[in-house]
Parts: sequence; structure tokens; C-alpha cells
Amino acid sequence: MNVIEHQQFDEERALYGSQAVTVRHCAFDGPADGESAFKESADILVENCFFNLRYPFWHDHNLTIRDSEMTQLCRAALWYSTHITITNTKMHGIKALRECSDVNITGCDIISPEFGWSTKGIQMQNCTAESEYFLMRGEDIRFSHVNFRGKYSFQYIQNGTFDHCTFDTKDAFWHAKNVTVKNSVIKGEYLAWYADGLTLQNCKIIGTQPFCYCKNLTLIDCEMVDTDLCFEKSDVNATITTPVISIKNPRSGTIVVPAVDELIMDDKQAKGKVVLQAEKKTDCA
Repeated sequence: MNVIEHQQFDEERALYGSQAVTVRHCAFDGPADGESAFKESADILVENCFFNLRYPFWHDHNLTIRDSEMTQLCRAALWYSTHITITNTKMHGIKALRECSDVNITGCDIISPEFGWSTKGIQMQNCTAESEYFLMRGEDIRFSHVNFRGKYSFQYIQNGTFDHCTFDTKDAFWHAKNVTVKNSVIKGEYLAWYADGLTLQNCKIIGTQPFCYCKNLTLIDCEMVDTDLCFEKSDVNATITTPVISIKNPRSGTIVVPAVDELIMDDKQAKGKVVLQAEKKTDCA
């Protein structure tokens, strides 16, 4: 494998079409302001490098990035690439990951609006992330110990599992399909509207109007804090461990809850049941 060390590159397509190359302690920056440094490359190892130019990793295959930095000017860093491993790296440019597959991200700091769109087969662990429209239309997702902050996350995703995560996010999981979230905290407004096949287990949910217009929604031993107008027009089976401010017109299923301050059942199509846990009976159909 060819090794390139301690160099600076700023020209267009500086290492275009590289094969079996290790690049260490290099900077992709400079007055020529070139783009697409590693386009159409394969079997690339990048370590301790600095990226301050656009589109460095497009159409790449078998790419490993370690202990590196992508600045705000490094926009759209990884597109249309496969078999990617990124560890201990700052990913701070907009649209850092898009339409990639088989991606493993560990110990990274991500600040990137529109991150991960249409990416398939992504694993992320022990990361922090800040974004808007995070991972939209992603598929086959596995997250563990991820701390996320931003708006409109995980919209239209399919086939995902999330464990021991913290999400401070508005409008998360809209239209999501076949998603399981465990042992996590989700804070934000209007959670998971229009989701289908969403399961939450041992989670803490904070914020107004969650889980409306859902199908096949399951909550298992979850806390709900500051939640009102929950479950409107949803098919839901839920066991909730904390009192809820208000529940409105669940379409079907059973909600077991210690207490509810207000139960709104003014829609003739609402056939859901609310069972007060202490009493084990309260049919509100």
C-alpha cells in the first residue's frame, strides 16, 4: 500500500482514482480551492488529516477515516460511497453523508445539517450529533449511545434500532416504519406522527402531542412527561408508568396508564381503551 504523509493538497481532484493508499497527517486546504480530492477511489485509509475543501469522498469504496477533521467548508464530504468506517473524527460540513451504504461511525462529533439522507446500512455508536433533517429516508439503522440535538430527525426512515440514546429533537420519526427505540430519552414536540410499526421500550418521552396518526404503535413501560393530546387517531397498545396530561381520541388499542388528567373522546371513530393502572379498568371506547 502506498503511503502519503505530511503533505498539503489544494488542487482539483488531488488524489483522484487512488487505489490502496494510506494518507497520514495531510491537509486538504489552500488557495487553489480544489474539489473532490479522493473521487472514484478505493481501499483508502485516512489518518490524522484535515479537510477544508469540498466533496472529498465521492464514489469511493472501502474507505476508513480516523482521527481527522472535516471543517464547515468541507461540505458534502461523503456521497455515493460504500463500505465506510469513520472513527474519532469531526464531521462539521453540511450534508456530510448522503446516499452511502454500509457505514460504521464511532466516537465522532457531527455538526452537519441534512446529514445521512438516503443512506442504507448505517451503524453509529458513542457519537454526538447536531443536525436538521438528520438521516431522512435512511434504512437499516443501528444506533447505540448517540446524543443527538436538532429538528426534523429520522423522517421516513425504515428498519431501525436505537438503544441508550438521547434525542432532543422536534418532529422526530415522522412516517418512520419498523423502528424500535429502547432505554432512551426523546424530548421534543409532535413525536412520531404517521409512524407505522414503531416500538418504544423503557423510554422517557417529553413534549406535547406525541404519537398521532400512528399505526402499529407499541409502548412498553415508558415514561411520558409534559405530554398532552397524545395518541390522536392512532392504533396503539401502550403501558405507561407515569401520569399523562391528556389523551385524545385513540383510534384503537389499549393504553394502560396510572392517571390521566383529561381524556378527550369526542370522535365517534375513536375506539381505543384507556385503563387506569390502579383500577385495572376504565373502558373509554
